[in-house]
Amino acid sequence: MSPERGKQVALPASDSDSLWELRFATREAAKGWDELCRQAPANTLVAYEEMRRREVEQVPTTRHHRLQGTLASGVRNGSEREQWQYEVTADRRIWYLMDVERCTLWLRYAGTAHPEKME
Repeated sequence: MSPERGKQVALPASDSDSLWELRFATREAAKGWDELCRQAPANTLVAYEEMRRREVEQVPTTRHHRLQGTLASGVRNGSEREQWQYEVTADRRIWYLMDVERCTLWLRYAGTAHPEKME
């Protein structure tokens, strides 16, 4: 079927199989995500797209990098995983664990303030 005038533009069929799935690891992250979307919608959209398209061996940037020290990893479903941070704005953050086997990023923190140290 060919596209028609006034119809929604379809997403191109592309590398959607290689995109990461984002899931909330905590209820607080889900609440924080809503607040990020409300307070910084454009930056949160950029963060969402960049995280979905990240490489397994991501080159760190000042905005998107692996946390350091005791925060460099966390446990999800009994397995230790790399923990990364995305700086949505100067004071808004997302922390997530990488589940490479399931191609899933587990959001542990999303919020409008700098996160407290988590276990």
